[in-house]
Amino acid sequence: MASTAIELNDHNDLKKTPSALVRPSSRDVEEGDVKNLGPSENLHRGLKARHITMIAIGGAVGTGLIIGTGSALTRAGPAGVLITYSIVGLIVYAVMCALGEMASYLPLPHGFAGYASRFVDPALGFALGYNYWFKYIIVTPNQLTAAALVLQFWCPRDQVNPGVWIAIFMVLIICINYFGIKFFGEFEFWLSSIKVVVIIALILLCLILACGGGPSHDKSGYYWRQGAFNEYIAEGAKGRFLAVWSCFITATFAYLGTELVGVTVGEARNPRRTVPKAIRLTFFRILVFYVLSVLLLGLIVPYNSKDLVTANKASTSAAASPFVVAIRLAGIPVLPGFLNACILIFVISAANSDLYIASRTIFALAKDGKAPAFLARTDKRGVPIYALALSSSFCLLAFLNVSNSSATVFKYFVNLVTIFGILTWISILVTHLFFMKAVTAQGLDRHRDLPYAAPFAPYSTWAALIFCCLICIFKGFDTIAGGFNKTSFITSYIGIPVFLIFLFGYKIAMKSKRVRAEEADLVSGKAEIDQDEQDFLDEQEAAGEKKGFYRFLSWLF
Repeated sequence: MASTAIELNDHNDLKKTPSALVRPSSRDVEEGDVKNLGPSENLHRGLKARHITMIAIGGAVGTGLIIGTGSALTRAGPAGVLITYSIVGLIVYAVMCALGEMASYLPLPHGFAGYASRFVDPALGFALGYNYWFKYIIVTPNQLTAAALVLQFWCPRDQVNPGVWIAIFMVLIICINYFGIKFFGEFEFWLSSIKVVVIIALILLCLILACGGGPSHDKSGYYWRQGAFNEYIAEGAKGRFLAVWSCFITATFAYLGTELVGVTVGEARNPRRTVPKAIRLTFFRILVFYVLSVLLLGLIVPYNSKDLVTANKASTSAAASPFVVAIRLAGIPVLPGFLNACILIFVISAANSDLYIASRTIFALAKDGKAPAFLARTDKRGVPIYALALSSSFCLLAFLNVSNSSATVFKYFVNLVTIFGILTWISILVTHLFFMKAVTAQGLDRHRDLPYAAPFAPYSTWAALIFCCLICIFKGFDTIAGGFNKTSFITSYIGIPVFLIFLFGYKIAMKSKRVRAEEADLVSGKAEIDQDEQDFLDEQEAAGEKKGFYRFLSWLF
């Protein structure tokens, strides 16, 4: 998250960090508690280790995976979907490793916008921070709309206006964020736990169906029954290539938000331990939740199924999920309604965390002097109430969907989310290249002197950067090749000029300069982090080595 301050909690005392964003607590504070020291401009560390771990595992598992894969399967075929989700998964892993290397060395509470300002140019940090904030003030009302549409599975819009559900869910997520970080952490912990259980159950169900365990006992395998690739816009090899390329956008949208993990552990206690573990979790989450899911879906659902085409027109209810199509094709009753309830949980969780990210992003920008100062104020519980109020006001955009005509306009507006997400990844990768250059220029060795070094870097960083740039440039190719669509073209690319305006506008107005590798600040805040790590290790040694099941829980959480 750009410029985001994630609040963490540990049962040990909290040391000073490179920024004044976080309020330290004294040793006599109980686990998860923070003394109310009065209004200030500081956040409280309230997320425990188990909160961070579960949010890391389930954070990016949302409607992009459980629903969006259906349209990708229809357009590209099973092999095309598998290829695109695998490649984008590798890109995401490279982004996470790049972010993890910087976060473990200097876990700044400003997030990756802080790294951009520190190692590249303050103008990049400014543009990246607002880019990320724009992304989440757009996606939050979209999630509220999705929640209202999911409920139409049981309650059609002619019975209850969607605006009623939007208002209810908007009040709910605002209250959860206002009640404080401890309440938010517990809420997200349990919702993320449910999400993980649901997606694992769906993967097991798909595997059983593919092996002939369904009511029909049919061993599916549509790779060879229907063909591995579909054609899009053109015919032949060109059509198959365009079909695969078009799915990169869908896959990118499904993975957006994964970078939240790196920022969370960037403020964790003892980041030398938590960052590599988070990266490892990210890799296996990509492998199991995404790649394995699309592989099994391609085996049990034909890409040219009429049921799948109908599902892709069903918006965001359970009827839109390819998993539901697989269940119906197998002749299993009841489950679609149950899955719809699970999708509702996914959407509420996403809306809740999106509002949290938006409020903390603009809060951190204000702390850096890049947004109005009043947005940096918090109440005695450490809640940035003004930043939360501003970000919450954009939730009102969800009411555009009450009208069908307005919903069409808003659908184009939401297309901005993907381009903002890709620009965020590009900025992280560029920052990592500058960081590595600074480390080398100042006589440090990445593998010897850094607690964590991104594997295969800088080659993996360059490869991911090139792919992200290609996706960014050709994101809206079908708005031209498939017949020029002015509105879709604008919404596909408008994020790029907006980002550049913020970048060069800040650079001209503030006369900021690119940070030279020899002058990059690799020192400020490091001593406090080193001391905090040593204190943590001393306390671990004093507590004694855990054994058996408790040792496993310590590794897991």
